[in-house]
Amino acid sequence: MTPPLTLSSLPLFPLGSVLFPDGVLALRVFEVRYLDMVRKCHQAGAPFGVVSLIQGREVRRPGAPQEQFSAIGTLAVIEQLHSPQPGLITMQCRGTQRFQITQRSLLPHGLWVADIGQIDADLPVPVPQDLKKAATALAQILCSLQLRDPDATAAINPTAAQLDDCGWVANRWCELLPVPLELKQRLMELDNPLVRLELVGDVLERTGIAT
Repeated sequence: MTPPLTLSSLPLFPLGSVLFPDGVLALRVFEVRYLDMVRKCHQAGAPFGVVSLIQGREVRRPGAPQEQFSAIGTLAVIEQLHSPQPGLITMQCRGTQRFQITQRSLLPHGLWVADIGQIDADLPVPVPQDLKKAATALAQILCSLQLRDPDATAAINPTAAQLDDCGWVANRWCELLPVPLELKQRLMELDNPLVRLELVGDVLERTGIAT
């Protein structure tokens, strides 16, 4: 078995959301602990890690409990970065590969870093016939969102190949569905993309979104 690709001292960004591979994430950065990290990642073309919060808040406040976060996250690469004013960065990132934290530490200025092992990407699995309705409904919703706000959804314009890939379809639904953060995290962690889409399909049928 091929050992996982590892990274040392990966900067982490704990958030109250789950980033999925190929997902788009827009961020406004103003905390000192992240401003320098983001600039360095952008200049080097290096990723940072997005992990979902279990305890604590995205913005640190005096006296607040220390952040606790999931051990599995997703690497994010910066695609667009703007600094509209001093002390503020807006950026668009894209999720790439999932990872597992093997060791973490908190730096004096409040930034978390971790040693990680990268998790293999989902194998491409065609969407089975009984789940095609989930892919069709997703295409319709993404088209509707794009018509409503072309700028916000320009980065999500699915190809036929993506709409026939269990992992891709499941991940996009996980981003859209109003389900608890803990459930989104568990779905992201699943190794089998077909099982992930089957579980998403169950939610879609129960809610009447894709019947």
